[in-house]
Amino acid sequence: MQREDQQAVLARATVFAESVIRPQAGHIDQVEALPREIITGIAEHGLLGAPIPAKYGGLGLDPVTYGKLTEIIGKACCSTRTLLTVHTSLVGETLVKMGNAAQKEKYLPDLAAGKRLWCFALSEPESGSNANSVHTRYESKKNGFILNGKKKWISFAEIADYYLLIAADNGVVSAFIVERDRPGIEIRPMKGLLGSRGSHMAEISLRNVEIPAENLLGQLGMGFNFIVNTALHYGRYSVAWGGVAVGQAALEEMVNYARTREQFGQKIGQFQLVKGMIADAVTRVHAARALCLKAGELHLANDEQAVMETNIAKYFTSKVALEVASDAVQVFGGNGCWNQYPVERLFREAKILEIIEGTSQLQQVLIADHGLRKYRRRKLTGLGEAYRE
Repeated sequence: MQREDQQAVLARATVFAESVIRPQAGHIDQVEALPREIITGIAEHGLLGAPIPAKYGGLGLDPVTYGKLTEIIGKACCSTRTLLTVHTSLVGETLVKMGNAAQKEKYLPDLAAGKRLWCFALSEPESGSNANSVHTRYESKKNGFILNGKKKWISFAEIADYYLLIAADNGVVSAFIVERDRPGIEIRPMKGLLGSRGSHMAEISLRNVEIPAENLLGQLGMGFNFIVNTALHYGRYSVAWGGVAVGQAALEEMVNYARTREQFGQKIGQFQLVKGMIADAVTRVHAARALCLKAGELHLANDEQAVMETNIAKYFTSKVALEVASDAVQVFGGNGCWNQYPVERLFREAKILEIIEGTSQLQQVLIADHGLRKYRRRKLTGLGEAYRE
């Protein structure tokens, strides 16, 4: 797709996000469900297949443009952005990279068109950040597999038609495509969440679920090092932009309120300490977006550094989102603690970003290990000088 066409996609998405999605964001949070009309609307705009190649029915957006799209949708509603993260990034982009020809032809057109919704079933009651320690089991049988176990914290599992599911057999982790309507599958919706309340989160229980051999994604044993790592990379890139989205939304709410709210005979935006919070918020959001743009450009160039830059971006933008949302609540004062104002919801949504797609603490370990390798100093032989590798 030409650059002009990609910009047109963003323009249309902005209109839809601001006119249809944003006005319903508070209601989505309260009823804990994403209206079918919104899912249908973003599907009709082609957004559920935004980065999917055109030959499979997608828009073929480049990573940078797709990131900007994620910010547009996420600024309007975090739960709607979560659908992009799960259905389009975690699953769709992973199928493009890891699926065989038959699987791509079978699944991607309906995925890109939003005719069938997908979720990524990795987390379990006893396995979150330690993604390599799955307890859900598969057993090989003639012409297929049998699955047993439980998945938890699975966004859109309540309404998804397909699950990209991770299971293990004596430590051999593999990935499978599982149809929702197979016998032995039970879904239990999860309500009362801190944030992303409209993401239809649920538990998936599998009891002797039989699937055919062609539902294996990749090869046996590729589940963690290839499928999971690929999916989490795409997911973290999407969530990184989601952090920018929450930060930008909170900044805009903060500024609008500071320009209209009066205390002590003047607009509170004239108080120096409020200006300080606004200045910090502007700076943080700009820096967060710059990191995401860099990660997207490296991804576009197929640069191997894209993975670590994405981890850095995800870690930083999740922190920025929470910091800016917290300051926005402070600027709103008592009103910031009331769900009649968006900053209360944005504050809750921001905290979720520090947990999903690898906690901030996990990202710190990954980034620190990278730093210990990359930024050590060595003396040049015979010169007594040092340089950074």
